[in-house]
Amino acid sequence: MKMHSITLRAMQMRLKAPFTTSFGTEWDKHFILVEVRDSEGRSGWGESVAMREPIYNEETVKTNWHMMKDFLIPLLWQRTPAHPQEVSTLFQHIRRNNMAKSALEGAVWDLYARQQGIPLSQALGGRRQTIEVGISIGIQESVDKLLALVEQYVEQGYRRIKIKIRPGWDIEAVAAVRNRFPRIPLMADANSAYTLADLERLRQLDQFDLMMVEQPLAHDDIVDHAVLQKHIKTPVCLDESIHSPEDARKAVELGSCRIINIKVGRVGGLAEARRIQEYCREQGIPVWCGGMLEAGVGRAHNVAVTTLPGFTLPGDTAASSRYWEQDIIQPEVTVEKGLIQVPDRPGIGYQPVREIIDRFTLYSETFRP
Repeated sequence: MKMHSITLRAMQMRLKAPFTTSFGTEWDKHFILVEVRDSEGRSGWGESVAMREPIYNEETVKTNWHMMKDFLIPLLWQRTPAHPQEVSTLFQHIRRNNMAKSALEGAVWDLYARQQGIPLSQALGGRRQTIEVGISIGIQESVDKLLALVEQYVEQGYRRIKIKIRPGWDIEAVAAVRNRFPRIPLMADANSAYTLADLERLRQLDQFDLMMVEQPLAHDDIVDHAVLQKHIKTPVCLDESIHSPEDARKAVELGSCRIINIKVGRVGGLAEARRIQEYCREQGIPVWCGGMLEAGVGRAHNVAVTTLPGFTLPGDTAASSRYWEQDIIQPEVTVEKGLIQVPDRPGIGYQPVREIIDRFTLYSETFRP
């Protein structure tokens, strides 16, 4: 693969509505957009999902910029990969910083697929032409508002509803949704808001026939989650605790979870996501694609990876219009009856629009060999 230049853009986009989790509330999405160009003028695109503050993990937008500029991009110039599969190996001696790695690797995958004239999903080995998707609903001001949003998204056909929970906003909220909608696929996401001291409270979730409770305990834990899973019927799904195929293996062997959420940025890129879903498929562990409030480029990567055979549960890749008045790609990602049609155009299958990108760019920097 011949790469002529790499451009990093610091972006800021306003969310249509604030999104609240146990971490806090986001009003704006800050992220880095990566463009890798070849000598023939083709571009591959990637998106960093690191947040402005280190509250999901240790990475931030600023640390991602530093890692890409000072370490990861120089590595790409030193040994140009023949195939994007080699990028994660090239980066492996750099500890963690998975979101920075993923953003660059994703752009290389997109460029490779465009050079080959094939969709990214096909380049990854995906098999589906459509994918099932659900919706994630943040913590609301009232139960009534929560119910109104659930009803709205059920009517739109989303295949699964996820609601965020935390102590003080959990049993009552879940009970209200389940009572109003007794048969919808429903899950709760705690974002590490509980400890084993809350075991009896978490056990109360068993009465609501949930698909799963996501990451109820500490962000770096797999031991206490194994204890919790033995004491509750609801399947535990791990998110923040899984950063690699090795983490997935250990969690499965310990019995820490029955389901795994794969976020491409969290695990270090598309190649690592593929390895995790392959392992989980062998072990009979369902996986699904989580979301990080991505703009269009990151959303397109999520669509592509979800076509892999191990992704058997609806993911968080909602329509662009769920979050943005205007996305940075054309066409925007759309959902019909809970399904996204996987694009058959080369690369990510959606075209980044430079005029819109420029509008949301705070600053940029271009690097060459």
